[in-house]
Parts: sequence; C-alpha cells; structure tokens
Amino acid sequence: MLDGFKKFILKGNVVDMAVGVVVGVAFGNVVTALVKDLITPLIGAFGGTPDFSGIFFTINKSKFMVGDFLNSIISFLTISTTIYFAVVLPMNRLMRKNKSKKTEAPTEKICPECLSLIPLKAKKCKFCGSTVK
Repeated sequence: MLDGFKKFILKGNVVDMAVGVVVGVAFGNVVTALVKDLITPLIGAFGGTPDFSGIFFTINKSKFMVGDFLNSIISFLTISTTIYFAVVLPMNRLMRKNKSKKTEAPTEKICPECLSLIPLKAKKCKFCGSTVK
C-alpha cells in the first residue's frame, strides 16, 4: 500500500504540480502587494481616496455594504490588468520569439521501411536501400 503511494508522490507530474502551486501562491502574493502598495495609492493620488468601504445603505436594519463590493471589483480589475500587462504580454512576446526561431524547415525525413532518418532530397534510403518518395 505504501509502495503505491510512494510511486504516486514521486511521479514527476505530482511534484511539478506541487511546485507550480507553491510558486503560484507566492506570485499571487507579490502581485497583490504590488497592486495594494503601489498601484492603488497611485490611483488614489490622482483620483482621491480609493477606499469605498464606507458606502452602504440600510433596509429594515439590514446593512448592505456596497462599498466593500466596489472595493473587491476594483481590486480584481486592477490585479487582472496588472497581470495582463506585466506577465501575459511579455510572455507572449517571448513565446513568439522562441517559436519563430524553432520553426525551421526540416532537413531530414523518415524512411518508411526501416524508420531511419535520411536527407529530405534522398531517393533511396542509405540504410536499407529501399526507394523513398
């Protein structure tokens, strides 16, 4: 029973996923701190206090905290925008650059008889001698 669990835990996918989750949480904390400590005060410097938690209305002694909801929406939009411009766009540029470098024309093909790699223009396989299209 423990052998099966040990094999499961030591699989590369499980370890990779665990590392990804830990790094994701740490990165989420960095982005939240960036938005809370730098971007939100910057917005507040130009548009006044960016805290709407004091906005509410009451119906039959029930308090509806509209301001907290607005704060959450603004925080979500700010974090999403920051992630898009600071992470997604640069990563897309890097991926495009790497993809364009890797998409070179093939110079070899596989022989259908012996599965050896042969030059693309070859008419006969140099390993098995079969005719190649």
